[in-house]
Amino acid sequence: MAVAVQEQTTGKLVRISGPMIEADEMLGVGMGEIVRVGKLGLMGEVIRIDGDKVYAQVFESTEGMFLGEPVVATGAPLCVELGPGLLGATFDGIQRPLEDLRQSSGDFIGRGITAVALDREKKWPFAPRVTPGQAVLGGDILGVTQETRVIEHRILVPPRMTGVIAWVAPEGEYTVTDVIARLEDGTELRMMHRSPVKQGRPFAKKLLLDTPFLTGQRVLDCLFPIAMGGSAIVPGGFGTGKTVVEQSISKFCNAQVIVYVGCGERGNEMTEVLSEFPHLEDPNTGESLMSRTILVVNTSNMPVAARDASVYTGMTLAEYYRDQGYDCALMADSTSRWAEALREISSRLEEMPGEEGYPTYLSARIAEFYERTGRVVCCGVLADSETPRIGSLTAVGAVSPPGGDYSEPVTQTSQRVSGAVWALDAALAYRRHYPSVNWNRSYSLYFDALKPWFEQHGPANWITLRQEAMTLLQRDAEMQEVVQLVGPDALQDAERLVLEIARMLREMFLQQNAFSKSDMFCGLEKMGGLLDILLNFHEACRETLKREVPLSRVLDLPIREEISRLRDMSNEEFPAKKADVQERMKQALAGLQAH
Repeated sequence: MAVAVQEQTTGKLVRISGPMIEADEMLGVGMGEIVRVGKLGLMGEVIRIDGDKVYAQVFESTEGMFLGEPVVATGAPLCVELGPGLLGATFDGIQRPLEDLRQSSGDFIGRGITAVALDREKKWPFAPRVTPGQAVLGGDILGVTQETRVIEHRILVPPRMTGVIAWVAPEGEYTVTDVIARLEDGTELRMMHRSPVKQGRPFAKKLLLDTPFLTGQRVLDCLFPIAMGGSAIVPGGFGTGKTVVEQSISKFCNAQVIVYVGCGERGNEMTEVLSEFPHLEDPNTGESLMSRTILVVNTSNMPVAARDASVYTGMTLAEYYRDQGYDCALMADSTSRWAEALREISSRLEEMPGEEGYPTYLSARIAEFYERTGRVVCCGVLADSETPRIGSLTAVGAVSPPGGDYSEPVTQTSQRVSGAVWALDAALAYRRHYPSVNWNRSYSLYFDALKPWFEQHGPANWITLRQEAMTLLQRDAEMQEVVQLVGPDALQDAERLVLEIARMLREMFLQQNAFSKSDMFCGLEKMGGLLDILLNFHEACRETLKREVPLSRVLDLPIREEISRLRDMSNEEFPAKKADVQERMKQALAGLQAH
């Protein structure tokens, strides 16, 4: 895209307040524009304009700076570089590659250090997909290159650009800065282009959400599923396992590209991600998980201003692969740290505070963020054809309410704009129940839209089995209040059976072993099978009790433990083992006599 060259505006530093600076003589600088601050050239973003004075948040520490240092406008907003080489990389909140920074400045990032996001020296094999004389639009595919063994990178015409191809490079190897095509008006197109992070990338139209985003976690996929292109939040207090849930979803979900944003998280948690992900095997492809993953890291000891940028950086990277026609998933851990950064920046600007000191525009910012999700028809000539290019972006945001108080503003605002809530429970987490999702507080608004897909592609009787399980859990919650008053021994056998089956449902189905290769991920067929045999056991026990067999004799049967151990079977071994256990279950219950 052609950009008019403008003379750089240079002002001088007149005020420093933590990560916020004030500069005067900056007439002509735009809101959201990036400036270079001081002799070190630290990056800052303009967040307020008052006459010829601008206020900017600096993405690095301002310690040691002094008044009078130059402030230079760049003429562009905060942008990211998009092109081959993103997958497998680890960036900070403003898309500086951390490995390159480590090699140049050691384990601690020095101030003012810059590095390009994409390798300028590496050559990529390029195969053109356009010909001279062909009209193109923003979003059209110029050509392809094999970025990793599992992802074909589609080189796109930058958004909102139109023209006619005058020349295209022949098949061969090129760097990301080499010209690979030229339009008739002289515009040069390269393998990479830049895109502003706080402006959503365009698409042709949004589609209905009718395909599930599968995570391999039974409590999520069965009870509270979300759609591909939907959004969910994972609220939970300290120690409830939010990061582990998001990491598990990253490993096992059915998205093709993962963008994991560590926003203000503890360094040891991100170290675990950085050290573990490269060695994990993608269950879908057998390749390294990093071959389809991008990490955006902004730990709690990094400058707070960069947290605001990190979530937008991750979202824009995910949108880029969505525009190529892939199903993408964004993991934001945690959006509460992002909101805290907004609160700090707002207070330094002396803006009117809202609830609990958060800025009054907090809800608008969170809503804008989640609105960038969706399943879309990608831009380009094919958008109006019978086989358009379709991509999706699913967002899962962790929320860290102080003290586990779900009534605080970030949780409440996120709950209003997201399509599902996977509420984590501290009591379950302390009992080592993983995932510690509270089935009474969680919900999903997507299930009705996903019913046709589950009826066509899911296990047999999936909708009925799910409804029976939800009914059992609801009855168990109601009866627990009675049990606390009179004790379980005061209940009839049929009611005690409900409590026992609900306990098996919690421990055998809703709980998973994150350290077991057979149980850390569960396919839909295995989910349906586990639910089916458990509910069959419940029905068979009810029939047995009608023959006046005491419940104690039913619960003493060894077959009950064998049913529980079925979850440790692999997805491949499960069908045969389930059939065997189900047959022996029928025989064991049929052999029980009343006396």
